[in-house]
Amino acid sequence: MRPFRPPMVAAVAALCLSACGPQDTVENAPPSAVEDTRTPEQSEAQRTPHELNEAFARAAGEFQVPADLLKAIAYAETRFEMLSTQQEFEGMPAAHGLMALRGENLARGARLAGVTEEAARTKPEENIRAAAALLSSYAAQAGLDRSDVGAWAPVVVKLSGITHPDAQAEYVHRDVYGVMRKGMVARTPEGRVAVSLMPSEVAARFDSPRVRAMLAGPDYAAAVWRPSPNYGSRPTGAQGDVQMIVIHTCEGTYSSCWSWLTNSASGVSAHYVVREDGGEISQLVRESDRGWHVGASYDPSLNGGTMGSLSGVSVNHFSVGIEHGGSASQSSFPAGQIEASAKLSCDISKGQAVPIDSYHIVAHGKLQPASRTDPGPNWPWSTYLSKVKSYCGTPSTTAITVDSDNALNDSAKGYIELTGTWASASSTPNYFGSDYLYAATEAVSEPATFHFYLPTAGTRTISAWWTSGTNRSTATPFVVYGGATKLGSVNVNQQVGGGAWNTLGTWSFPAGWNKVQVSRWAPAGFVVVADAIRVQ
Repeated sequence: MRPFRPPMVAAVAALCLSACGPQDTVENAPPSAVEDTRTPEQSEAQRTPHELNEAFARAAGEFQVPADLLKAIAYAETRFEMLSTQQEFEGMPAAHGLMALRGENLARGARLAGVTEEAARTKPEENIRAAAALLSSYAAQAGLDRSDVGAWAPVVVKLSGITHPDAQAEYVHRDVYGVMRKGMVARTPEGRVAVSLMPSEVAARFDSPRVRAMLAGPDYAAAVWRPSPNYGSRPTGAQGDVQMIVIHTCEGTYSSCWSWLTNSASGVSAHYVVREDGGEISQLVRESDRGWHVGASYDPSLNGGTMGSLSGVSVNHFSVGIEHGGSASQSSFPAGQIEASAKLSCDISKGQAVPIDSYHIVAHGKLQPASRTDPGPNWPWSTYLSKVKSYCGTPSTTAITVDSDNALNDSAKGYIELTGTWASASSTPNYFGSDYLYAATEAVSEPATFHFYLPTAGTRTISAWWTSGTNRSTATPFVVYGGATKLGSVNVNQQVGGGAWNTLGTWSFPAGWNKVQVSRWAPAGFVVVADAIRVQ
């Protein structure tokens, strides 16, 4: 059912020997995926490669369920794509097929339709039949008038498994009956009609979404504030500074997603959920709090060796999570959803000083590859990051980079000052500017000091660049000062993370001259590297 797969790009390794001794192979992570070159129309057509009108009609006739209702449910759940999702949240089984049947619903629907679960899971027509059989059984239990399409609304809600009353109302009125009122046509890649649904005047006999003033998200005013009880406090210090945005897919609809994430019984949450068409975003957790959206500790080797100081730390400590209605296995993502999500990521990036690159805006599956693949191979990473950058504008002119070579620095904004013995080298690739500095570790500070000037006081994120290798210290001290006051220190593993900006943390600096020192005071037998720092 899913013939299209964009090609993947292999990682590239850099191997070298330097004047500082033998070096490691450093694997730099590529962008998370290559660009999707399909037009929006081509992408959408990949979702429904088969003509399905007859299959819906046969299932409707066999089980006395309105055909348009079956089509509308399929559109709301999968956009007519034969999906096989993963389990994104504990307690919510994976969904299968055009009708997104889950767990016991799949098993019972298959039994009622007289087919195997495997057939109901993998064959489009049997999947539709299983859903129709299940709906029919619910209708019989409810004793509803099958000729009244609006009367089926409670049955539709029951099939969805959504428990939050507001989410139920949104789902049935907007997603399912909404598409019946508007109508739609899906075409195959060859241009034939795959599914057609004529507009009809139909109203769901179900409580309407409550008319009430919806509070705006506390961190993103364009979002609706639907607070989740499932969150905690971020740890103090660098481990609790937001340094990453994690992209997820819900493996289900937007309504079911925020419903589940605001349920105290689920024990999970994300900071935001983006609707399939981008028409609505829910904020569930404040960005200053710790959402529960990644079940793994940070492994720098999965992310190009960056942010080595966070190795072993829960990703939830230092990240903001964005869920998206949809599935990791879907063939394409709606343009409206990508636009809305990119605007949101830009806002988070600016507010939390998260760099806009593939090391800091990353996939859930990249961080937790043993059990997650979302947002999947067809998430348009290149387009997405370009849009985030576009919405954020050009990089801030207030960003300051201080190189290890003063010839490359604007002395009014920054310079480097050396104490003790430091040597320059350029034999290890991926250095910043013209070369880098290194010095042997020993029980003396004798730092390389990067000075930078701020015309006004403010909160800034400090990142450092180095070249990595096996002879680098695994605990290189970076000491941060606001004027003459020590604000903090971070020990980083310079055997990884080479050739990239590594975030050290975010601090509040006074106006005037401030500094970041690279100290030599670390266990002997290694070298520390001072290459460049960036202030954002």
